[in-house]
Amino acid sequence: MSAGVLNLREILKVLTKGPGFDRVLEKVTLVSAAPEKLICEMKVEEEHANKHGTLHGGLTATLVDNISTMALVCTERGVPGVSVDMNITYMSPAKIGEEIVITTRILKQGKTLAFASVDLTNKATGKLIAQGRHTKHLGN
Repeated sequence: MSAGVLNLREILKVLTKGPGFDRVLEKVTLVSAAPEKLICEMKVEEEHANKHGTLHGGLTATLVDNISTMALVCTERGVPGVSVDMNITYMSPAKIGEEIVITTRILKQGKTLAFASVDLTNKATGKLIAQGRHTKHLGN
């Protein structure tokens, strides 16, 4: 297992054990990390669902935000940045009990901005659940 994956697992552990909102990521499992690409999985549980028994849109947005930020940490610069813009297109529900795959790709990383795409898919069917785009400011 690469040092980068181990470091990300530690980062994920720290985020989920702290007092803040990021604790909602506790059930996310890091599958693989490579420069410019990160893959995670999560089983949708009751705590992740809305009143209809499907993955809550707010948690989907949190996954797009946090997993794309982790992917930026995997790049050569290793800078998480600050969110400038984020959008999510919701395409199909993920029901309680289903496993989802979260695949993030860094599309471009310049001097001050980075652009990422995040696909959430149903692990069993491959069906696209949601797709996000995230723009981050990396500083000077």
